[in-house]
Amino acid sequence: MTAGLNLYETEGGTHVRLRVKPGARSDAILGVHAGALKVQVAAPPEKGKANDAVLRLLSEVLAVPRSCLTLTAGATSRDKVVVVHLPRRTIEERLAAHLE
Repeated sequence: MTAGLNLYETEGGTHVRLRVKPGARSDAILGVHAGALKVQVAAPPEKGKANDAVLRLLSEVLAVPRSCLTLTAGATSRDKVVVVHLPRRTIEERLAAHLE
């Protein structure tokens, strides 16, 4: 299910591209689209609420503390980049298990 997901590892962690849909009915990871992880959150796109919801969801799915995630690009966009302080392989395994 994570086929096509573009992840790249650096010294600071693994960069994950996201395509976010705020204001949805529920929080969920929907799959992969155009190399990005497709995510929906119920929070509205105002005052950082959707960004917080995205990071909270990723924290739960990847089983890491919220402090291991950093939003590095796209704070006001639907296209975002999050750095996760985990190896690429671990992220792929945890996402695959979640998306089964």
